[in-house]
Amino acid sequence: MDVVDIYELSPTQQGMLFHTVYAPETGMYFEQRHCLLQGDLDRKAFKQAWQQVVNRHSVLRTEFHWQDTDKPLQVVYDTVALPWLEADWQDFTAVQQAGKLETFLTRERVKGFQLDQAPLMRCALFILGEQKHRFVWSYHHLLMDGWCNGVLIKEVLTLYQGQVSLSHLPTPKPYRTYIEWLQQHDQGQAQAYWQQTLQGVSAPTPLGISRQRQHSHSLQDEAAHREHQAWLSTVLSTDLKTFSQQARLTLNTLFQGAWAVLLSRYSGLTDVVFGITVAGRPPQMSGVESMVGLFINTVPLRSNLPHDTILLPWLQQLQKDQRDRETYGYSALTDLQTWSDVSRGTPLFESLLVFENYPVSIETATQGMAGLSLQDGQGYERTNYPLTLVVIPGDTIQL
Repeated sequence: MDVVDIYELSPTQQGMLFHTVYAPETGMYFEQRHCLLQGDLDRKAFKQAWQQVVNRHSVLRTEFHWQDTDKPLQVVYDTVALPWLEADWQDFTAVQQAGKLETFLTRERVKGFQLDQAPLMRCALFILGEQKHRFVWSYHHLLMDGWCNGVLIKEVLTLYQGQVSLSHLPTPKPYRTYIEWLQQHDQGQAQAYWQQTLQGVSAPTPLGISRQRQHSHSLQDEAAHREHQAWLSTVLSTDLKTFSQQARLTLNTLFQGAWAVLLSRYSGLTDVVFGITVAGRPPQMSGVESMVGLFINTVPLRSNLPHDTILLPWLQQLQKDQRDRETYGYSALTDLQTWSDVSRGTPLFESLLVFENYPVSIETATQGMAGLSLQDGQGYERTNYPLTLVVIPGDTIQL
């Protein structure tokens, strides 16, 4: 392997690197996706397609160095071999297969990644039956955001089915392009905007529940981290979409408003702050939609809810403010902390709202596949926030 590029990290990468190194036993920002593959699968071609995708995108051949350097750096290699595990579980019962899968998933999370050893990604394929496979894809969040999942799956399946050869796919822009774009910004305007937005914020909005610092918990401490899933009914999901369209609001704005109201009720405050994720992909950068890397950023959303607030104008203002947050959404959270009145070492917010609305979803990426279907898709991730709400739109909205 030869080094082909070295450059700095984005602000979001720096934050994730800090939290991962600071508390390695928590499995922070370890991403895991797995699904059931039904139908005829050419295992050799499937593995080859994944390796080709790694060959295409520089960020998938990247490792990170932070010791003995003035600032953290990411190092890109010309080639890396994607770690690939394959095992035959056909002799086990369905219950045994499920047990073995859970054991494997947990072991992978505990194993984690050596951040200074590329690649920070690995795959596993388990044969469950003649036309039944379980595929597991693990990677560190430092490499990419959720937007990239659909982009990569679509590329993998395109290459797997032989619809085009690798040479016929458009050459993707390297992640370095985005880092260079970030470095061109004048921080003065962003600082002025955030200082005005956060003026008077001296403490995070309390959740109203007692908790311990999350970084003290390891992966083995199940009580420290729990996940709960809920689905809104089809009727309610449709009603929310219809209302947002009629009011010319995004569904994202609707959930931001709901979360602000909820925090206000629990905290007893009319001025609340919580975290949101912004896509971070500059529309003026050509080809940014198909770039693979970590573009998202976490920024604070501040909202005032006086008791005489009229709902619709308030939601419309929330949406208008979202455009400004996107404009300055590249700012590092560590900088925002210093631009607020919150004391050093205290977080700006204790809850994070993530709205996952990607242009290429796993479902759309797998449409039109002949003889193979992806089912039972599941995922795992852990942030450094005490409470994270993920909203996934669809026919039935998932929380």
